[in-house]
Amino acid sequence: MAITLKRQKEERPTPDAMTLVEHLGELRRRVMVSALAFVVMATFAFIAYNPILAFLKHPYCQAEAGHCAFYITGPLDGLSLRVKIAAYGGLFLASPVLLWQVWRFITPGLNKREKRYAVPFIVASIALFSFGCLVAYLIFPHALRWLGSIGGPSLHQILDPVNYLSLIVLMMTVFGLTFEFPVLLVSLEVARVLTPQKLASWRRWAIVAIVVVAGVVVPSSDPFSMLAMAIPLYVFYELSIVAGRIFVR
Repeated sequence: MAITLKRQKEERPTPDAMTLVEHLGELRRRVMVSALAFVVMATFAFIAYNPILAFLKHPYCQAEAGHCAFYITGPLDGLSLRVKIAAYGGLFLASPVLLWQVWRFITPGLNKREKRYAVPFIVASIALFSFGCLVAYLIFPHALRWLGSIGGPSLHQILDPVNYLSLIVLMMTVFGLTFEFPVLLVSLEVARVLTPQKLASWRRWAIVAIVVVAGVVVPSSDPFSMLAMAIPLYVFYELSIVAGRIFVR
């Protein structure tokens, strides 16, 4: 007579059933996996230095009509640039693993209803952050042209690649973070902290606040980047009101 053995699925322990030591062990394991993913991807970015630099340099070449050369003033600048590209590239390439580890760490503490809300919010956050980085990358050539012309025709630019890399990465990061604005608003509406009616009544003040924020947080301080941030943020504000009404219903 054949005996059928059923393989039982191993259940993850609930947060209430885990001790403090088990919580710390779980956190350590997630941190170690994230650190390993970052090291592997940073090593890959260090090896793929040339194509990554060419990608980041493309807006500069667009602004200067192909005459885009970097100049370094110190013997360690080349190494510093490569290390920075490895660090930024490793963080970007390892971000899916990092986000997955964070998600797996917090999900045991969420109930089914909270998980149902968390998934679309996480997907929307990733999509909006990527969209913000894309907008910053596309608008950066216009920012460079404006910054190059504001000093007058007697000035000639000699760009340091380390400073250029810091500026374009900061631009993409700032745009990505500010484009999370609708996720924050909708979260507050779902939590009943704000209402769509209240946001609609604040529309005029919101326009002023958005313009001021765009003028303050844009690293390049050029009008093209300010408009590229302010206009989508206002559109996101209106969409947040519509989304809040849908979620409330």
